[in-house]
Amino acid sequence: MDSSILYSIITLGLIGAGSAAILYWVASKFKVEEDPRIDAVAEALPQANCGGCGYAGCRNFAEAIVKTGSLDNLICPVGGDEVMKRIASILGLEAPAVESMIAVVRCNGSFQNSPSKFQYDGVKSCAFAHITFTGEGGCPYGCLGHGDCERACTFDAIHVNPATGLPEVNDKCTACGACVKACPRNIIEMRPRGKKDRRIYVTCMNKEKGAVARKNCEVACIGCNKCVKECRFDAITLSNNLAYIDPHKCTLCRKCVEVCPTNCILEVNLPPRKRAAQSDSPAEITA
Repeated sequence: MDSSILYSIITLGLIGAGSAAILYWVASKFKVEEDPRIDAVAEALPQANCGGCGYAGCRNFAEAIVKTGSLDNLICPVGGDEVMKRIASILGLEAPAVESMIAVVRCNGSFQNSPSKFQYDGVKSCAFAHITFTGEGGCPYGCLGHGDCERACTFDAIHVNPATGLPEVNDKCTACGACVKACPRNIIEMRPRGKKDRRIYVTCMNKEKGAVARKNCEVACIGCNKCVKECRFDAITLSNNLAYIDPHKCTLCRKCVEVCPTNCILEVNLPPRKRAAQSDSPAEITA
């Protein structure tokens, strides 16, 4: 063998061995010891990576929990109470009570309640239409019906009903919040599921004055204040011509539903009343 080739091989071998030694030393010197509990917590999480907890993914959420050393204000909406108890057991912490939540659609401006006045021929995206268009029914606060919320949901929990033009939430909802973030009109809200899956809320987000709001939608809130006066539990407030029901104060007495002149207050999964017909155009499907 030519001596020059032999020297080249030996030289390259020495350079490789030296580089490997340097890399090993650097890796050892700057090695970061990771708390093994992070892996245990990450494995307990559902690995949905939906961002509903406020972190980029389940791994980031696990790191935040371990580093914080507390479960206060840290909740996995997908895993719910069961997962948080499992994590608390791993870390030797006390699990806070986690209230089960669900997405609700606060708009009932269906094709029937808010007939089309205009024809939209643009991009079928709520985000785009929101910038360029008030809505076919004329309400600048109502659902645009192009399904951004449906596309954002990875749990098959929300779909736009072609018969009404409104999104409907089913019992697959994990309260991850993806649909809330995707809606440019902010008509989707996370609310407590409620005892026996019962809840009452205002299905309107229109802040225009009553006459204008009613002109664009038959079931719009007109800010009449009747529900506020009727509620004995201070559960309803009126701001910017729009009523809002606090789910934590509401006792489901349904007095507000009875006095609402436009039927914009929706009651979900409550037993039929002996009087007063139920709404035949609910904005939500529940289990």
